[in-house]
Amino acid sequence: MDGQENEQHSTGDETTPADGRARRRWRPGTGLRRFGVVLALLAVTFAGVVAGTYAGGHVGTDIGPFRAQLNLSPSLSGGTTVDIPPLGALLLDSHDGPAYLTVELGALDQRRTEALIDDPASISRASQSAVEDVRSGVMRLGLKTVASAVLATLLLAGLVFRDTRRTAWAGGLALVVTAGSLGLAAATIRPQAIEEPRYEGLLVNAPAIVGDARRIANDYTKYAEQLQRLVGNVSKLYTTVSALPVVQPSPGTTRVLHVSDMHLNPTGWQLIRTVVEQFNIDVVIDTGDITDWGSEPEASFVGSIGLLKKPYVYIRGNHDSTKTAAAVAAQPNAIVLNNSTTTVAGLTIAGIGDPRFTPDKETSPAGSGLTKVVADQVIGAGEQLAATVKSSPKPVNIALVHDPASAGPLSGTCPLVLAGHTHARQVSKLPQVPGKQPTQLFVEGSTGGAGLRGLEGEKPTPLTMTVLYFDQQKLLQAYDDITVGGTGQSQVNLERHIIQDPKKGDQVPVTPTPTRGGPVSPAPTGSPTATPSPTG
Repeated sequence: MDGQENEQHSTGDETTPADGRARRRWRPGTGLRRFGVVLALLAVTFAGVVAGTYAGGHVGTDIGPFRAQLNLSPSLSGGTTVDIPPLGALLLDSHDGPAYLTVELGALDQRRTEALIDDPASISRASQSAVEDVRSGVMRLGLKTVASAVLATLLLAGLVFRDTRRTAWAGGLALVVTAGSLGLAAATIRPQAIEEPRYEGLLVNAPAIVGDARRIANDYTKYAEQLQRLVGNVSKLYTTVSALPVVQPSPGTTRVLHVSDMHLNPTGWQLIRTVVEQFNIDVVIDTGDITDWGSEPEASFVGSIGLLKKPYVYIRGNHDSTKTAAAVAAQPNAIVLNNSTTTVAGLTIAGIGDPRFTPDKETSPAGSGLTKVVADQVIGAGEQLAATVKSSPKPVNIALVHDPASAGPLSGTCPLVLAGHTHARQVSKLPQVPGKQPTQLFVEGSTGGAGLRGLEGEKPTPLTMTVLYFDQQKLLQAYDDITVGGTGQSQVNLERHIIQDPKKGDQVPVTPTPTRGGPVSPAPTGSPTATPSPTG
């Protein structure tokens, strides 16, 4: 028996020394098992971090007037993408590390957008707070991502190992990996990357359209400061122009405000609202290009139409999409014309949208190399509207086209045609058709100062609009040209024009417009009252 017991002690897994405590012997497979456990721990941690990042690495936040979605995802190299659907994206080499940030800009928040419109000074505050908005959103995104990654790892490790100690190790490792990755990204951040973006989608054209972003930003700062002072002066227009001829409006006088080519400039809305109130406007007419790209996010810009509380008659410009027109039509006081007529405040108005949709500016506008193909398009639109005017059961008082090159076929069909597109205010007469009434053509400048494009020159493009006064016979008897803004100017300009014989119209030159099959000519020049600027 003693021999057998001694043999068992000598061949077993444990030995019993003199102190009586058992000790486990080392076996060849122990190291491999431990290595396998470590690999399993790392694999589970990696899977948990990736799953947690995708599941919880996103937050919604406000950046200025925009609603934005911030997303964090694992990546072999860092960077940031700013998605601006449907226009494209900006790609920034913003940081290193295995974390990639995606910022997706959504729709404009109507309440905050209206606040910007009501207070032009808040534009500057919004640009300053946007940096803090981004910083706050990224901080919340980082904390949420860390918590989500650790939680996902703990759950996965608990299911795989069913061991408290190994689960805790996996959770701690996930915390170190996630926090370390985000820390590396924060430590290597490159703020100057915003100056060297790469563009995708339609935004590839942005540098050519906008120009030097840094120079425009500098110009806009000066422009915004001056504009804040200028807009306040609009309410004092009649005081500052007391020496001008005074229209004595009869009870039947109808006041119309003509605006055009807003191009997403929110300052234009404040100016429009002030003039509508000060001049007791009956109808606002917009001859198009209220947006720049006609995209869905831009559609929220038209929400300010409803704040005017006056009828708003609109036709689509070549920068406005069908979605833009639908967004305008959704406003309670808006009327969208597309080869149709309407009667508002006693005026019968006919209008047609621009036949083109060219936000990428590939098609040359009137006055800057009008091709025969484009001329046929815009003349065709004028011909369609002329047929509609002739068939109208009520005599048409005003016809609306976006491009003045569409106006030619309307000569003799109505006394007044309103247009925009060229960003230069012009007044002329169309060649008279024998036996027909004379037709005047009023081309408005840009009520939005041509948007960002208006800052490309040495001086910003001024904001322009015109108040039209119609007598009881609905003939134009006078008009006020209003000009606001521009670097170097210190007051609002108003120029009053009295029409001595409303039946004959204003005494201005006759300027031909393009005709089918004939030589292509520039847009009418008539009597320009504003310096020409880049066309839209």
